[in-house]
Amino acid sequence: MNQKRMPLVEALTKFAESDPVSFHVPGHKHGALDGSGLLQNLGRYDATELTSLDDLHSPEGPIKESMELLKSHYQSRSSYFLVNGTTVGNITMLLGTCDPGDIVLIASNSHKSIINACALSRVRPVFLQPEIHPATHTPAGISSDVLEKAVKQYSNVKALVITYPTYYGHTYPIDALIETAHKKGILVLVDEAHGAHLTLGRPFPPSALRLGADMVVQSAHKTLPAMTMGSYLHIGSDRVDQRKVESILSMLQSSSPSYPIMASLDSARAYLAAFSQEDINSFISKRNSFVNKLRKLPTVTVIEPEDPLKLVLRVNGYTGYELQKLLERYSIYIELADLLQVLMILPLLQENVSYDDSFSRMIMAMDQITDQTPVAGDIFPDYITLQEQESITELDLELNRAENAPSHWINIKKAAGRIAAESIVPYPPGIPFVIAGERLSENKINQLAAWKGKGIRIQGENRIDSGEIKVVQVMEESND
Repeated sequence: MNQKRMPLVEALTKFAESDPVSFHVPGHKHGALDGSGLLQNLGRYDATELTSLDDLHSPEGPIKESMELLKSHYQSRSSYFLVNGTTVGNITMLLGTCDPGDIVLIASNSHKSIINACALSRVRPVFLQPEIHPATHTPAGISSDVLEKAVKQYSNVKALVITYPTYYGHTYPIDALIETAHKKGILVLVDEAHGAHLTLGRPFPPSALRLGADMVVQSAHKTLPAMTMGSYLHIGSDRVDQRKVESILSMLQSSSPSYPIMASLDSARAYLAAFSQEDINSFISKRNSFVNKLRKLPTVTVIEPEDPLKLVLRVNGYTGYELQKLLERYSIYIELADLLQVLMILPLLQENVSYDDSFSRMIMAMDQITDQTPVAGDIFPDYITLQEQESITELDLELNRAENAPSHWINIKKAAGRIAAESIVPYPPGIPFVIAGERLSENKINQLAAWKGKGIRIQGENRIDSGEIKVVQVMEESND
């Protein structure tokens, strides 16, 4: 197929150039009613399901052709545009393949949308603890040994859900996990949110889709030039019921999908498909030059994950949160911070695209920051102790029940052995550290207590800085 074509972009452009008169939604009337000025250009392309523009929920024209091009590029059995982000794709994977009560193995570094998908699908999640990456001290992949142990421990497992690559850009031998799962008749569902670009070949890692995963969801907006909320869903094998998946998507996705988001997905696929070996060589050259300049700065540590689009930076004497705030004084914004480091996502630059000014500003800012670096010290020696946890665990109380059970706040230091009444989700990246229904271990309690005053951003209601945590109220307490 001609991957240079962008059928939906072409249809929207032709439509906008026809000087259309709007007596239909959306209410901004092709940007004519625009108090802010933001919609004057974009509004011309923010259309609806008109005769020439097709319908995402029953595609027959340019949307169908665009998704056929997507399928061809990713070599899937079928591919779909998602306008509600990878979140809707993750929920669709579980609802589209599992029934209530099915046992599903979940890598415990999964995004909160996977946990929500478990609640919605009423499956029985069994959590597998990933290994810790020695460079970034972040959860990486689950080992083949842990998967083998889980498969022996639980019969009739329906699916395995894993994140690949990790949000920090780490990969692991996912092909071995897929092979083990398939031998046992287990579906492999992959949250590949940060891997939409993994069709490029070396030095980029391979996509889980090409390694045999049954379903894969990708956030095109994270690493490709697509609009926020634009994602792809791929079916990789005939083990998945395509009609059921499409039915679930039709229920979950907006009945008024954004045409700008869909057009950007069409354009992002064409951008990726056109990325040549010369573009790859140019990108790697620009990246290496940037990395080398960072490495020359005193007190700076640069970690290069397996995905070349990711870089991890540390500065002696600063937590990642402190470094993030310092960079923002220079109007430089990174993807996320943790107590040890910050994570950067680099642009996937074609040969003729320059990012030199942005790279230079980052070098200048880091140079000035390191000039003021305090005496290096031990940032947080107990930050990562996850390897001490059990490799295979289940919730002590079903997620839905835990969130709706009577609960109260108690001192964190007294919470070991109690059941969490709410999930604790540092954001970004949105991976739950504690899941509602989980029995709190001494290890996790110690880590939560150590978070106090560290500036960790947590979604939802929390009292970490006050030294409190919400737990399920036990019967004796409810009677008092």
